[in-house]
Amino acid sequence: MAIFADRTAAGRELAESLTQWHGADAVVFGIPRGGIVVAAEVARQLGLPLDVAVVRKLGAPSHEEFAVGAIAEGVRVVNPDAVRAGGVSPEQLSIVEDLERIELNRRLRAFPRTGAAIAGRIAIVVDDGVATGATASAACQALHAESPERMVLAVPVAPETWVADAAVVDEFVCPHRMRDFWAVGQYYDDFTQTTDEEVARLLARASTGSATEQGSP
Repeated sequence: MAIFADRTAAGRELAESLTQWHGADAVVFGIPRGGIVVAAEVARQLGLPLDVAVVRKLGAPSHEEFAVGAIAEGVRVVNPDAVRAGGVSPEQLSIVEDLERIELNRRLRAFPRTGAAIAGRIAIVVDDGVATGATASAACQALHAESPERMVLAVPVAPETWVADAAVVDEFVCPHRMRDFWAVGQYYDDFTQTTDEEVARLLARASTGSATEQGSP
């Protein structure tokens, strides 16, 4: 049963659960591609800058949407339970990882970070939902290395039993914790794949908006 009309609507609702950070010394990090759409709306609602946390899921060969791990720049997360459940051999995992590293590097070039320092600031990591949590965990681990004052992971929907890694996440915000969870897309009326062009457009718009505000008297 769908909860959200689309990712923008999900971002609007998620922002309502993050109002304590409105106008704070914080940066919203979206996980491309779909997470950027949610994050852009969160950033807009909260009056915060938008940046990007590039991550690639390591999907099971027999079911690519089922994440057995994820990679980010300098980070590799693998869930042994998911690997076993997906029947993924070490050789298969290695092949998947090699291919995803190529795509990770492409996306790092296509969606560069703004370069804003986050040491001592609040990092709010946003995705369009959590299933196994591999991509969200990888994104938080990568940003944790930059010493933010506080790491907040925020998603519109997640399994009721999912728990964020307390070693890197200080606060997990999720307005819809679902018992019968099988895929993020089931909770969206429109879960159309986000394009590179849309991600670039949202990041450019956010960058232009921030520059305009900084230049205002």
